[in-house]
Amino acid sequence: MTAPTNRVFSGVQPTGNLHLGNYLGAISRFAGLQDDYECIYCVVDMHAITVWQEPRELERHIREVTAAYLAAGIDPDSHIVFNQSQVAEHAELAWVLNCVARIGWLNRMTQFKEKAGKNRENASVGLYAYPALMAADILVYRATHVPVGEDQKQHLELTRDVATKFNLDFEESIRALGYEEGFFPLPEPLITGTATRVMSLRDGTKKMSKSDPSDLSRINLTDDADAIAKKIRKARTDPDPLPHEVKGLEARPEAANLVGVYAALAGGTSADVLAEHGGAQFADFKQALIEVAVDKLAPVTGEMNRLMADPGHIDRVLAGGADKARAIAAPIYDEVRRIVGFIRS
Repeated sequence: MTAPTNRVFSGVQPTGNLHLGNYLGAISRFAGLQDDYECIYCVVDMHAITVWQEPRELERHIREVTAAYLAAGIDPDSHIVFNQSQVAEHAELAWVLNCVARIGWLNRMTQFKEKAGKNRENASVGLYAYPALMAADILVYRATHVPVGEDQKQHLELTRDVATKFNLDFEESIRALGYEEGFFPLPEPLITGTATRVMSLRDGTKKMSKSDPSDLSRINLTDDADAIAKKIRKARTDPDPLPHEVKGLEARPEAANLVGVYAALAGGTSADVLAEHGGAQFADFKQALIEVAVDKLAPVTGEMNRLMADPGHIDRVLAGGADKARAIAAPIYDEVRRIVGFIRS
């Protein structure tokens, strides 16, 4: 079995309140990779349950993320869209990789510290160990590229460390099966374009988040035009007009965030936005941003609503994607079993 040269894997957690950051930082980018890569896009429901999820709500959120994928233009016929829990090889490989990864590596994961907070001792083992599951998600397809935001780069580095250690630990077995360059490729990050990290509308120093108690901090993908306009008008800014050059956004996090959002929605750069709007007061710039946001997001929201009205169709997409995913993952994991010495029936 030869490793692919251009296979992408990525996923989004179905934990509710999909927002502009999810769309600009991940989902909208997924569609743009389809011409150049073999794409596998997962709804990572096993990751979601590392913290408590209401079961009925989880079902709805799985379908909502799937609807967002499809509404953004991902083609489930040419590529693969599925939910993680339908492909058992993710969990099975994760256990093998748990036995390869080192506790010291997991102790360095900053996201666990942020999510567990002061309740670290009461956090689930799954929350602590989920970087190993993330590694399994990627490696079970021998993916070569992963589109990630800045906050996920550390986990991708861990994936590369785990892959390297597996290749070294089992080098003799791997070579015996005919793999001269190691079994798992070392996946590369894909971080491109503007606004890979969208910040809160209420605090430009914090990432836009599903869990923020203020709904005004984010634009949800389910928001209508009126809600989008209200949130942008109420977005925190500073009293100065927009600068004419990008360096003028330094130490102005709220201004930089709104300019970056505009650039990402319009398909340009922050420099392009400032060339057009430099010197403008925020009241005028916010109105322009509202028009761009509504124009770009309304079709996505409308298509998501249409898809969510037919859950049977979404479930068929997920089932078909799971079949295609298993067809790739099963023989790869079967090779892992041979490499580590498991007896196969």
